[in-house]
Amino acid sequence: MTEPQPRNSRKLLAIAVLCLVVLGAVVAGQILRSKPDAAAPDAVPPTQVDTKFQRPGAWSEYRPATHLTPGQNWMNDPQRPFFLDGLWHFYYLYNADYPAGNGTEWYHATSTDLVHWKDEGVAIEKYKNGLGDIWTGSAVVDTGNTAGFGKNAVISLVTQQVDGVQRQSLFYSTDGGYSFTSYEGNPVMDNPGVEAWRDPKVVWDQERSRWLMLLAEGSKVGFYTSKDLKSWDYQSGYETTGLGIVECPDIFQMPVDGDPERTTWVLGISANGASSGRTTGYAYWTGSFDGKNFTPDAKDPRWLDAGSDFYAAVTWESPEAHTPPEHRYAMGWMNNWAYASDLPLGDWSGGTMSTIRQLSLRDVEGHPQLFSEPIGALDELEGDPATTPPQLAIEDQVASLGKPESDAYRLHVDLAQDQTAPSEETRIELKDAQGATVVVGYSFKDQKLFLNRDKDKVAGTMPETYREIRSEQLPVHNGQVSLDIIVDTTSVEVFAQDGQAALSSTAFLAPGGHELTVKSLGGTTNVSESTTTPLAVAATQRQ
Repeated sequence: MTEPQPRNSRKLLAIAVLCLVVLGAVVAGQILRSKPDAAAPDAVPPTQVDTKFQRPGAWSEYRPATHLTPGQNWMNDPQRPFFLDGLWHFYYLYNADYPAGNGTEWYHATSTDLVHWKDEGVAIEKYKNGLGDIWTGSAVVDTGNTAGFGKNAVISLVTQQVDGVQRQSLFYSTDGGYSFTSYEGNPVMDNPGVEAWRDPKVVWDQERSRWLMLLAEGSKVGFYTSKDLKSWDYQSGYETTGLGIVECPDIFQMPVDGDPERTTWVLGISANGASSGRTTGYAYWTGSFDGKNFTPDAKDPRWLDAGSDFYAAVTWESPEAHTPPEHRYAMGWMNNWAYASDLPLGDWSGGTMSTIRQLSLRDVEGHPQLFSEPIGALDELEGDPATTPPQLAIEDQVASLGKPESDAYRLHVDLAQDQTAPSEETRIELKDAQGATVVVGYSFKDQKLFLNRDKDKVAGTMPETYREIRSEQLPVHNGQVSLDIIVDTTSVEVFAQDGQAALSSTAFLAPGGHELTVKSLGGTTNVSESTTTPLAVAATQRQ
């Protein structure tokens, strides 16, 4: 809330008395007109009356306040953004003919801060060059004119499929990525006779002065190199096991704990984690890369996000001066093919893009691990935080964390076991006015973070997969668990222990007026001072 301006202490006494009388009458009237709040000492005061925290009334029921969506029709895989001429350029797969027609193309959006977006329309159209529609790939800025289309031409390598055959094609842009032309020599990589052969990820190999491409080839990631982005030579393949058909490969180098003397390579894929009790998501290995072969530090991958809906993720460099950068950005598609077309979104389909997050690589018990936290620019959307003082959540009783009224908000809270009667599990419940509930919890007994949406607004009509509880192992740190939770109309994203673990899931609660409570099971939980901060609507600028 905006703090009131201090009163002038030198006003005449009579005027001061009159003001106090009027104020008393107003307060009395409010008390008579309001219902008592049982949690008044701990309740979060109402958020700003400023309408920037409420979605426009003309929006559909679930149009999110802070997450990127198309104006209409279908969206899925994000494509790695690039920075050019002061703007971030981002593309996502888009089907204007959904649900009656098939085929995706690249839709273009731009941003100055990765929080506020502007629609730029379709950049690469489907079914135009006889090779099919436009699937996932990657765009690069050809600063050295290696491909011959001009300095700083934007080159996109994408998968196209026609008659069930997947090939790689090149499209180039000479207007900064707003429109693309199909290269006359397409496809630049013809299918070698395999079924799954897609999602080219292209990066510049600075050490060897050449381009490096990764392709998803069934259960394998193929490595290819090129001098001109047109002719590609096979180098090696990295085989995976127990992860299904891999998609959307990724590779980058980062320092561990910011130490430039300790850098490591990261190989990422979108994969199916069912064999280890997970759903689909972004799996990764750390290791070494010699320009031809990737060698992992360990056989089993780690997972960037253990939630239900963080798929086809892309990562990209933050524009830092030093190389390799200490941080990267990441974005995932907040949906799951197990129920992608079942979500009740209304005037668009396919889910949303996740909150952009910042990645860092940190040492955890001698092994590099990716941490992810919401991008700092999200702070631009924050209003005045409301605070709940420290309190105890006693077994079988409910402690209040307040009632945010904004359509989207952010909750920070730390949990710890009370030493006199330690709890086994703590649950934070997010409940809307109709009683629909999402639970973010932590099991002190099992050292596990979890998210349960089986009682949200739509769970009862969704496939069983939707109602499965998602969890991640996470040890306490200095005796407590620190949570940063971002809630929007169609999603709950949980970042714990400064991003050591994350759970991102589609979830449906009626916007505004959520009751936030803490329940402790098997003992007492110490709940730190918590803050709930409204997030302003970041409406996409539509054409």
